[in-house]
Amino acid sequence: MSRDKYNMLQYTVALVSEFSAHFGISQQQALNYLVRFKGLAHLEEFYNILHTHSFNDSIDALAKVCRNNGGRL
Repeated sequence: MSRDKYNMLQYTVALVSEFSAHFGISQQQALNYLVRFKGLAHLEEFYNILHTHSFNDSIDALAKVCRNNGGRL
């Protein structure tokens, strides 16, 4: 695995963990929610930008993307 992919994976794991804590849901529920409502796809597409923001800003951005795609957290 390349260093860039490894870094992206580590960031994604940490962000899903923080997302779950922020909304009071399990990490599995957070991951399922992000996949279902396109938050994870947004993270993959805009990783180069999101990883430079704070976790709180990134969580807010992903929550907004999910809300725009039908999510209700």
